[in-house]
Amino acid sequence: MEGFVSQRDGSFSLRNILIPVTSKPRPQPSLEATARLIRNLHLPAGTVTLLHVGPETEMPSLRQPDDTDWSWKKVAKIGEPAETIAQSATELRADLIVMTTEGPDGLLDALHGSTSERVLQKARCLLLNLPVGSMLG
Repeated sequence: MEGFVSQRDGSFSLRNILIPVTSKPRPQPSLEATARLIRNLHLPAGTVTLLHVGPETEMPSLRQPDDTDWSWKKVAKIGEPAETIAQSATELRADLIVMTTEGPDGLLDALHGSTSERVLQKARCLLLNLPVGSMLG
C-alpha cells in the first residue's frame, strides 16, 4: 500500500479523505483532526466525505470546519459498517480514512475485532485511528 507522501520527492498527494461518522464514538474529533491536517500540510483543495452507515435520518449533527478550501459532503449508506466503509473508500478513491475508535466493545468485538480493526484489514488506503479518550477533540 502506498501512502500519500511521495518517496521520490516528499510531496503530498492527498485529495480525498473519508471520515466514517456515527453517534458513538463521537466523530467530531476526526473532523477537527482532519481540518488540522489539511491546514498544517497546506494541502490544495480536495474533498472530505462524511460517511454514516445507517439511515440518513440518524446521521449525527456535526460542525464542519469552514477554514479550509476543501469541500465537505455527507453520504449515508446501509450495510455492515466495516465492509461499507472499506467499499466506500475504494469507490471514492480515498487516500486516507480518519476515524475515532473506542477499541473493542463487548464479546463480538473481542472475537472479531472492533470496526476500526476490521476496516484496517479491508481498506486499500491508509487509516488514521483516533482513540476516543485522546486529547484531539
